[in-house]
Amino acid sequence: MLYMMNDEMKAIITDLDRTLLRSDKSISQYTQEVFKKCHDMGILIFAASARPLRAIWEYNDLVGFDAITATNGAVVSLPEKLLEIGISCKSGEKILSAILAILQPPDIFLSIETSKGLYSNRDIPIWKPIVYDKFPALPEDIILYKILVSSQQKPLYDNIEAALTDDTYHTIADNELIQIMNKDASKWNGIKQMLSHFNISPTDAVYFGDDNDDIEPIKNCGIGVAVSNSIPAVLDVANRIADSNDRDGVAKWIEEYIL
Repeated sequence: MLYMMNDEMKAIITDLDRTLLRSDKSISQYTQEVFKKCHDMGILIFAASARPLRAIWEYNDLVGFDAITATNGAVVSLPEKLLEIGISCKSGEKILSAILAILQPPDIFLSIETSKGLYSNRDIPIWKPIVYDKFPALPEDIILYKILVSSQQKPLYDNIEAALTDDTYHTIADNELIQIMNKDASKWNGIKQMLSHFNISPTDAVYFGDDNDDIEPIKNCGIGVAVSNSIPAVLDVANRIADSNDRDGVAKWIEEYIL
């Protein structure tokens, strides 16, 4: 087997939930120590996550990310610079109208991630949203990063593609949560922005992931690594398989093949 030698490795990029984070959403002391060694060797550490930026800062304090792609690429945090790629309000309201024509509350859970936080049609304590009952109308003076929708009713998933506008796309996380973004907002586009900022080629980076939106970066980075708890589609395209997220698979792989 061929592995990238550590003198060629310039960046480590990792998804968070179900990849770097354990199921209890923690980062082990061992993983923190491995990433410190990477920093000491001059290897940059990037995060690429569906989470909003505000839900990544606590892990940044533990790992020290050099750049962050958040909200599936709708937000890219670079040193001294923040890039934002939103869905137009016209497209957002059209999509929301189409979704509500398929199903109505309480059969549908609908949220939007915005520059002013999360708005949702119901209260979810762990997310701490602003409860909002005016969909499909949007709140004023926002950048609409992402539309989030889920249901226990099959018609939503059968008809979601028809609800999209030409400038948007969707992914499904955890086989349940539909995420709708601007076509220019993707994890891979965010990763390219991070790498370009530091003049690093994708071939000099390793990517770790587990879900549908990790497939493109896994295929396009120098090495794409799936944790063993990944969905089958990710395991099929990965160059390498690491141990599971609950067994510190990312850190163990880095220690064995990079450090």
